[in-house]
Amino acid sequence: MILGCSPTPAPGSDPKARMVARHFSAIATRYDLANDVLSLGLQRRWKRTATALLDLRPGDLVLDVCGGTADLALLAAPRVAPDGLALVYDFNPNMLAVGRAKALRHPHGREVAFLQGDAQEMALRDNCLDAAIVGFGLRNLTRLQQGLKEMHRVLKPGGRLVILEFSQPPARWFRLLYDLYSHTVIPLVGKILAGSREAYTYLTTSIRHFPTPEELTATLEETGFSQITCHPLTQGIAMIHRGVKG
Repeated sequence: MILGCSPTPAPGSDPKARMVARHFSAIATRYDLANDVLSLGLQRRWKRTATALLDLRPGDLVLDVCGGTADLALLAAPRVAPDGLALVYDFNPNMLAVGRAKALRHPHGREVAFLQGDAQEMALRDNCLDAAIVGFGLRNLTRLQQGLKEMHRVLKPGGRLVILEFSQPPARWFRLLYDLYSHTVIPLVGKILAGSREAYTYLTTSIRHFPTPEELTATLEETGFSQITCHPLTQGIAMIHRGVKG
């Protein structure tokens, strides 16, 4: 039994949480398509790489934090089948509805479960999970370190955490090119494909305010994770952090 208390409703009264909830509710049905187009399909390769770094085994319990449309959980499910479980945890019902529909069509959909709640106050028992992964969701938390503390709490000793998140390319020429793409193409395509320029303007802003790889590594260490590694992807557009609960 991995459930603890009842899930904490979200977004509550926090202005950022309400804004994030509004944006994701608006784009939920076109979220996957927009991500594929905006990343030129790279996001699927990044997610496969991140899932592989979880080192999952049959029978494992793995948590997809801020999992929304369940891409990562569905990648993890065949690795933990037939006796394991991939649990999607997200506060947005519209995103979860898309994820549930995808799971119904997936050959390993029965190994995926869904729970609506706040990732910063998860309704899961201490030390109950073998691994956790969060893909492009950490920057949406209003209390980043609190969210990491929750992930640390629910992992078993030796449990693995993998974070896939956008980053700032270190090469100046590529960063300038990426900034141009982010400020012009991403909001426009977001408006055309998902019907919301505002949501994709928030995306570019949130990337720029997200901690650097060095800062996130330091926060993970403060939270209690060890053996932290960083894996840059596609000239540093995205970064994978991996840590282990001691």
